[in-house]
Amino acid sequence: MPTTTFNSGRIRKADYDSGARQLALHWDNKTVTAYKNVPEEVYRRLCSSPNPATYWEDRIADEYPQGTPKKSASDGEAARKLDDLFGSD
Repeated sequence: MPTTTFNSGRIRKADYDSGARQLALHWDNKTVTAYKNVPEEVYRRLCSSPNPATYWEDRIADEYPQGTPKKSASDGEAARKLDDLFGSD
C-alpha cells in the first residue's frame, strides 16, 4: 500500500490500497477519511499537487463514495503494547 506524507497543509498522510482502490486521508485534526473506487491516477495527482487539500476538495470529496478506513497493523500493535504496560480490563 503506497503511503505519502505531507509536511504542510490539512492533509498529513495519504494511503492508497490499489487492490481495493481505496484512498485514506489522514487529517491534521487526527481524523481519517476513506474513499472507495478511486483510480490510482487520482492518488498520484493528489500526491503531486501543490495543495493536496484543495485537490481533494475539487476532485475527490464529491466525486467518490466514502468508505470505512482500514485499521493498520500498527494500530493493533500499539493497543497490545498499552495493554502490556497497563493491563487490560
